[in-house]
Amino acid sequence: MTQPQYISTAEAARALGVGVSTVKRWVDEGILPAHKTAGGHRKLLVADVLRLVREGDFPQRDLSGLQLAVETQGQRDPKILAQQLLSALKRGDAHAVRSLIHGSYASGVALETLADFVIAPAMIQLGHEWETGEIGVFHEHRGTRLCQSTLYELKATLEAPDDRGRPLAVGGSPEGDYYVLASLLAEMVLLDAGWQAIDLGPHTPLVSFRQALSELRPRLLWISVSDLADRDRFLSEYRVLYEEAERAGVAVVVGGRGLTDAVRSAMPYTCHGDGLRHLGAFARSQHRPPRRPKRGRPSHND
Repeated sequence: MTQPQYISTAEAARALGVGVSTVKRWVDEGILPAHKTAGGHRKLLVADVLRLVREGDFPQRDLSGLQLAVETQGQRDPKILAQQLLSALKRGDAHAVRSLIHGSYASGVALETLADFVIAPAMIQLGHEWETGEIGVFHEHRGTRLCQSTLYELKATLEAPDDRGRPLAVGGSPEGDYYVLASLLAEMVLLDAGWQAIDLGPHTPLVSFRQALSELRPRLLWISVSDLADRDRFLSEYRVLYEEAERAGVAVVVGGRGLTDAVRSAMPYTCHGDGLRHLGAFARSQHRPPRRPKRGRPSHND
């Protein structure tokens, strides 16, 4: 597993375009979490610094020193990014895929926007072109694996080594659903929103979610359904799962293209989303992350 990436307070100050004293003050005020080394030095997670970049206004910022701040040529239009990602996936260009996903996130494109309007359209079109014979199955498989590996790399930067104070969410996809990306992206959106998140993955029996409720005691359960193999069995088992979650006070969020209106109308739930932006909004409404600094603090004011 990729290890979390750390930088010093001086590196964070250069990236944000502020003084080192400002970064240290944010650490002291609890705005920017810090982790002490064995020698007593303060280190900052790259993911926490990038979160400040996305949520603040830092006109003097310079992200070139951050390991994930690769070039996107200033492009933040989701439609253009989706087309660029599709092209890179079909070529099997790992560097371009990494640059597009990591670079877009680092430059301020919200993870939910990446998921709903860049990655999802690119992957759907990749699958469509395979189904219509425009590309071979190896192109589709290679592109899917490349997208997955890039997202796992980004996910590692979102995971906090100290999860104290973060509420726990657990989720995955039901039995018969073998799609990986949808639930992986849900996990990443929750991590980005300041939660702990455990993705049980694809093809998970609903009884296993019930076991997770009992043993892990999460505050939120997500069910991502891309493909529903047995509608009646799913609904029957899901109702039992929901009743247990409701008794435990656990919010249940459902979504995915496999949930048609007819299926969803037969399901109780706390929240439903047509995209991961809805999951992100709900998660942030349930847990407020650390407060952010005032906008636009240039270094000459320190």
